[in-house]
Amino acid sequence: MSHLFAPLTIGSLRLSNRIVIAPMCQYSAVDGCMTSWHAIHLGQLALSGAGLLTIEAAAVSPEGRITYADVGLYDDACVQAMAQVLETVRTWSSMPIAIQLAHAGRKASTEKPWLGGTQFPSSDTNGWVTVAPSAVPFRETDQTPHALTLDEMERIKQDFVAATERTERLGIDAIQLHAAHGYLLHQFLSPLSNHRTDEYGGSLANRMRFPLEVFKAVRAAFPADKPVSVRISGTDWVEGGWNIEESIVFSQVLADLGCAAINVSSGGLHPAQQIPVAPGYQVPLARAIKQAVNIPVVAVGLITDFEHAEAIVATGDADMVGIARGILYDPHWPWHAAAHLGATVKAPPQYLRSQPRQYRNLLVEDTPAA
Repeated sequence: MSHLFAPLTIGSLRLSNRIVIAPMCQYSAVDGCMTSWHAIHLGQLALSGAGLLTIEAAAVSPEGRITYADVGLYDDACVQAMAQVLETVRTWSSMPIAIQLAHAGRKASTEKPWLGGTQFPSSDTNGWVTVAPSAVPFRETDQTPHALTLDEMERIKQDFVAATERTERLGIDAIQLHAAHGYLLHQFLSPLSNHRTDEYGGSLANRMRFPLEVFKAVRAAFPADKPVSVRISGTDWVEGGWNIEESIVFSQVLADLGCAAINVSSGGLHPAQQIPVAPGYQVPLARAIKQAVNIPVVAVGLITDFEHAEAIVATGDADMVGIARGILYDPHWPWHAAAHLGATVKAPPQYLRSQPRQYRNLLVEDTPAA
């Protein structure tokens, strides 16, 4: 039996296989609200046969968005728009759905990537004042972010709690906190972006303090049987930055606090990063975390080959693999992986007749509760 297609239970969440669709920003929202694009995008991914679908980073406040076109979960309009999309998806798919909650910090107030991705000044119609642990911009050409006060940090923490409560209203199955890729929680973790001299800066314990406070607040606000996981950057890939040894300590503390899983990515914190990009280049980071914690670990990053994905799970380097751009390119990647590995995936009855003759046992009918 394929290890990649073995089921996995995390709290109340039962995954039919170990393929996780990673959160991928679409930059197609209006005032934080999902649009018909999201129904098309999430709808096709929900028919892919993966074990879990993760909604893209949802900002917990307007200024927490990466761009003016990011999805938010900060008011009733955002909730209503997302509810309409989810109703469509759930009508045709039983795939469990998670959401990534995020705050972009100093990497906010930018243009859409395909329009250049540069940061707007706060005076621009599509820009605003960015915030960070310290008044250190991401790039020298970026605006200098406002260094957060303790009161402002408390308000952001409450924004995460409010977004968590909205997540539960929407009936979403799991939450992933975004503490990776150079966004706000990661900015607190890394000494390259956190120059604070109070109890939230300096030592590793101090740099972890705010991200851990946010995690504890979100965990307390979400039903106990529903998983809350955290996405981390295992390293900044910059000398003197956040590293795998610190990531191990952070992951161990999270596990002790009830974190359900650790999703291990890397980079995004500093433009001087030197990333050795190659297939599976982040798997060693996931392996190091996996060896140090007793909770599931997700490996991500250029995992496109079926045998490679199978080996990552079979050897115990990680419990799950996250697929992002690869599943945009091939929305039926799990189908093809299952065919290659002799496994089975769920599919809507409208698609059952599509399976080739040599794979007669590949597809089984999905039966959404809706």
